Amino acid sequence: MSHRKVGALLATGLIVVGGVLFGLYISLFLQSEPTPNVIAPASAREANLKLQTVAQIGHGPTPDWVSYYSMHDGHWMHSTILHVPAHALIHVTVYEYDGQSGLRNPLWGQPRGIVGGVMDVNGKPLRVLNPALTAHTFSIPSLGVSVPLEGVGDNAPHQCAVAPCSLATAHNTITFSFRTGKPGEYQWQCFVPCAAGTIYGFGGPMQTIGYMDGELDVA
Repeated sequence: MSHRKVGALLATGLIVVGGVLFGLYISLFLQSEPTPNVIAPASAREANLKLQTVAQIGHGPTPDWVSYYSMHDGHWMHSTILHVPAHALIHVTVYEYDGQSGLRNPLWGQPRGIVGGVMDVNGKPLRVLNPALTAHTFSIPSLGVSVPLEGVGDNAPHQCAVAPCSLATAHNTITFSFRTGKPGEYQWQCFVPCAAGTIYGFGGPMQTIGYMDGELDVA
């Protein structure tokens, strides 16, 4: 083989090897991520939840069951599956349409696990609710969150009959905020025994997802 052919083969080999090395460099560069100089605090992520509680849904196979409703894309849905971001500040608004059934344990009258330890009831900040006025609770045991919800008085006019209820009917508005942690699925529920006709009031809707029991999907 002539020197000219050997040189050509060597040159071709160097070009191929160089191309492979260059491609590997570009691939590794594109896959690498620069270390951020600033890490956004958890409070930079926020979300809103809107819920309502009703004395009875008024339709379907269990029309007399008490229930929660949740708002999705601007519409009230008979669902208790809630989706929120992880490591975020969650602002909750609950429209309480059910009547006052009271707490068996006054301990649940104090909101826990919420920002500042204060909830807002009809524009008034409260650190504790009279146990006798409570209708339900919004509680996420794994996150240490529990908030009592003030019920509507027995003599309140224009009470809601069929869910979902409108703001034109008698209700209380409760707002509060809490922080989520790491991703996961967390059970939430009401701890007021409000399932009339069941053993100790904890059967039926109290143990059924979609009524007074639900899941918080944190992602």
